[in-house]
Amino acid sequence: MKKQFIFILILSIIFLGCKQKENIPNVVLPSNLNVDIQVSNTVEGLVSVNASAESANYYAIEFFNMNGSTVIETDDGSAFYQYTESNSYKIIVRAHASFENYIEKEEFVNVTLTQNSGNPEEGYTTPLTYPGYELVWNDEFDGNTLSGDWTHEIGNSGWGNNELQYYRPQNTEVIDGYLVITAKNELYGGSNYTSSRIITKNAQSFQYGRIDIRALLPQGKGLWPALWMLGNSITSAGWPACGEIDIMEMVGENFVNEGNNTVYGTAHWDNNGQHAQYGGSSSIASGKYSDEFHVFSIIWDSNSIKWLRDDVLYNQLNISASGLSEFHQEFFFIFNVAVGGNWPGNPNSSTPFPQQMKVDYIRVFQ
Repeated sequence: MKKQFIFILILSIIFLGCKQKENIPNVVLPSNLNVDIQVSNTVEGLVSVNASAESANYYAIEFFNMNGSTVIETDDGSAFYQYTESNSYKIIVRAHASFENYIEKEEFVNVTLTQNSGNPEEGYTTPLTYPGYELVWNDEFDGNTLSGDWTHEIGNSGWGNNELQYYRPQNTEVIDGYLVITAKNELYGGSNYTSSRIITKNAQSFQYGRIDIRALLPQGKGLWPALWMLGNSITSAGWPACGEIDIMEMVGENFVNEGNNTVYGTAHWDNNGQHAQYGGSSSIASGKYSDEFHVFSIIWDSNSIKWLRDDVLYNQLNISASGLSEFHQEFFFIFNVAVGGNWPGNPNSSTPFPQQMKVDYIRVFQ
């Protein structure tokens, strides 16, 4: 009886195993993979890939560069990538039926830049001295590392803005006299994008003065670069009671839309328990803020905050009223490039990655 039971048990296991194996569906590999690669005639270093294949559920396009590679996953087979150096680059296009089942093609593209793309020397600049002011702090971003005045904020979720990036220190560099924050289309920490956010909290904070920041901005839908300040009281008072001064924000759009040629200067504060804000914008007549450097400034005293772009006043807020006490304390600086979020929306297939914000200097005069 015992032997019969064991025999029946073995037959049952074999039968169930066969039955489970028979239920595994056959994977149909994609076929007829076609790849079209174009180098833009209007945006230097921009490479577009368009792929199509039969029975493909999604595509993974790997752009190789001087430091490794970046993989962009896309449902429709199209992706953009902007190279910053002239060279011949390998691109691998994979058409996936599933993660482990795909076909691929390896291609090469030649990129020739006529200038140091993304780092033009042209643009507006401001002096190191002003009548009636003293330079009290500045960072010219010389050397090859951030100074001790800056620390990194690390993590994702966008601090309530529903942003898509993961902030990490690896996306910050100091190169050739510039602070460079790079936003990348890459998977990390549960996010589809990475970038950096640096602050001067507990190191450098100021009440009043003239502040100049010379920067070159990224471009493209879903990009949200910002040069801004928060009150030191944020730890105790929270936001917006701590006050916020946005020296510059830009909400990138497609290359043909106005988002890349408009910046915003805004103040945020608490008005009897409610969020209040006041802002203005400054647009350039032609081109984009990624074409050349501009200087974003505020002039801030006990009576007002004035916003300037290239020394042209475009917004002013009277802060002498008692309800605006937030703006009569010390503030620290924040530099970051967000990807996606409540304001800019998400990137799409027209957004080239990687994208960079380059800061030439920050100067505080009092």
